[in-house]
Amino acid sequence: MGAYILRRLLLMIPTLFGIMAVSFTVIQFAPGGPVEQVIARITGQGDATDRISGGGADSGNQDFDAGGEFSSKYRGAQGLDPEFIKQLEVQFGFDKPPLERFFKMLWDYARFDFGESFFRDISVLDLILEKMPVSVSLGLWITLISYLISIPLGIRKAVKDGSTFDIWTSGIVIIGYAIPGFLFAILLMVLFAGGSFYDWFPLRGLVSDNWHELSWPERILDYFWHLTLPLTAMVLSAFATNTLLTKNSFLDEIRKQYVITARAKGLTERQVLYGHVFRNAMLIIIAGFPAAFISAFFTGSLLIENIFSLDGLGLLGFRSVLDRDYPVVFANLYIFSLIGLFVSLISDLVYTWIDPRIDFERRDV
Repeated sequence: MGAYILRRLLLMIPTLFGIMAVSFTVIQFAPGGPVEQVIARITGQGDATDRISGGGADSGNQDFDAGGEFSSKYRGAQGLDPEFIKQLEVQFGFDKPPLERFFKMLWDYARFDFGESFFRDISVLDLILEKMPVSVSLGLWITLISYLISIPLGIRKAVKDGSTFDIWTSGIVIIGYAIPGFLFAILLMVLFAGGSFYDWFPLRGLVSDNWHELSWPERILDYFWHLTLPLTAMVLSAFATNTLLTKNSFLDEIRKQYVITARAKGLTERQVLYGHVFRNAMLIIIAGFPAAFISAFFTGSLLIENIFSLDGLGLLGFRSVLDRDYPVVFANLYIFSLIGLFVSLISDLVYTWIDPRIDFERRDV
């Protein structure tokens, strides 16, 4: 197992390099970079993204016309002091070649030095840590609730396979899986958050403005009051996936020979189900817990945080992309990719811990 872990850890290096290289390359062709954003704000043009003629985020090279006069590839920069444009490039690091900037970024990230945000007076790491509690809160609750719903429901569906209960619940599960979470979130807002019908739940934030003035019981109620709609929207697809996974896992175990033997010995269905089947069928469910949490933490909350204005990592990443705050964008990508790779390794190790019969040493990575 030690050799397998070492191989997986070494494999993370080229994987991270590839992710960052592709992302960095794509960014070079994206219009409306940080320099353009500053120019657009200075000249009162608003968002620079739709006004850049070409060159992407690294389109900050100046040219001189035939008469030696300064001309800029930044649209909207005409009339601005050329020295000021150069200072902007130095400030954002665009005075260096792309390749030099890329390898400097990798070297800094390898030491977990993510620098400062372009447009916020705070370090990138502090900014991420500041927003993380909201996303962690959503990830923990969505994972816990989805497992509490899906495991009992999946077991019941496996036991009642082919019954009316199984058919009707399968229809509900399939519909829940088919409905996009963000679309269901918008529907919940319209129905219950002051839209066209009821105004029962808050529209934004994780707690009320006067949360610190409330007593502890009131704070807990206020917290869950704000979480109700976001969690409902996120649970829909998560519980559907886990329910079908649980059912299929139990069905696969129920049909095995050891179950028939247990029944032949006179054990009750409950003893067979929870004394033998449950332990084996839950292997894949338990082992998938880390990946399920990371999925809810990093991907599932992205649109939900934006829809409900929850100030977490999803909203931070979205706004950073719009603002072209590259240090925040790349730091989020690096950290999330690194955590995702480690979680994938942890999931494999959990498999071997739960079921010693699994031996990754005999497999090629």
